[in-house]
Amino acid sequence: MTTLIEIIRAPWAWYVAGPLIGLMVPALLLAGNKSFGISSNLRHICAVAFPARAPFFDYDWRRAGGWNLAFALGIGIGGALAVHLLVGSDLVSISPATQASLAALGIQDARGLVPRELFNWSALGTIRGAVMIVGGGFLVGFGTAYAGGCTSGHAISGLADLQLPSLIAVLGFFAGGLISTWMLLPMLLGG
Repeated sequence: MTTLIEIIRAPWAWYVAGPLIGLMVPALLLAGNKSFGISSNLRHICAVAFPARAPFFDYDWRRAGGWNLAFALGIGIGGALAVHLLVGSDLVSISPATQASLAALGIQDARGLVPRELFNWSALGTIRGAVMIVGGGFLVGFGTAYAGGCTSGHAISGLADLQLPSLIAVLGFFAGGLISTWMLLPMLLGG
């Protein structure tokens, strides 16, 4: 007999996970919320930590983002529980094709969430590492602020709400991902 832990540990099919994610939008609309995403939590956290120090943070964060902060906290708790209670021998399984592509770019250790050869403290001291870690972090932060939200916010709730800016942002996310994968990453890694 299969246990609940074994069911949760196993990969879920798209026809199970997809509808569960898709049901978030009607649930949010029924609850009176139209926005969904993680990047807005940075503003809410600043409003909690530095109340009314800047006009941008002078708003009722409990009403505007209390549920979103609870959602982000749940992500953190869920992730910690998953790592400590559900993980088997491998945290992440990378396909053999992806491992071969990374090996062609000079990345030999493809274990973990990100290649340890690129994302570690010693790599941060190199030009390549600084560009990838600091530059990438800046672009993600700037991009979410400039686009008015993150990938989850635009792709899940923005598209479901038929917002043209979200469609433009999602197309930009995909174009940026393709450019990064096929042009910038090989250029940075010398592949």
